Amino acid sequence: MAKVKLNPAFLEFRGAMGDMVFKKRNGKTYVSMKPQGDETREPSPAQLDCRQNFTQAREYTKVAMADETLRAFYEALAERNDSTAHAVCMGDYLNRPTLDELDLYHYHGQVGDRIRITTQDDVGVVTVDMTLTTIDGTTIEKGKAVEPWPGSGDWEYIATVSVAPGTELLVEAQASDRPGSRAVRSETVTVGMN
Repeated sequence: MAKVKLNPAFLEFRGAMGDMVFKKRNGKTYVSMKPQGDETREPSPAQLDCRQNFTQAREYTKVAMADETLRAFYEALAERNDSTAHAVCMGDYLNRPTLDELDLYHYHGQVGDRIRITTQDDVGVVTVDMTLTTIDGTTIEKGKAVEPWPGSGDWEYIATVSVAPGTELLVEAQASDRPGSRAVRSETVTVGMN
């Protein structure tokens, strides 16, 4: 990226000039080209969905920036990443969490057995809800997993109910981020067969 030292007369320059757009962020001035688009073409369904998603992200950002706690959280992240709180907040809304792994190796149907969950999110997953049900839909137990090392994305759920060997279960994890976006992953397991 080229770096230019501006004449002092232009230090506070912001806005558009011809095909260039000047922006100031964290004491630095950035220049980019104006987006070019064909105004006569109808947007595709995917473009309309994208616009709707951006509209929702803007609405979330307005609400988050009005909340002192959320604003402080996003400002701290923005400072570390040389960005703005607004941009980090928009990105948090637009980038949904992922639930990468549901590790049932240490689950044997006993109280105290552990289920490990691996998540990812650009800003962080805030909750992981677990549900264990029989195949016919009967809920065995529900609860929240914990993240022993905050920010690691590694979560653990400790079983609170004993289940008879041979019982076939559906284990479901649901990860949520601050804006409320969710990722869900489920696996079946036969107790005592893993």
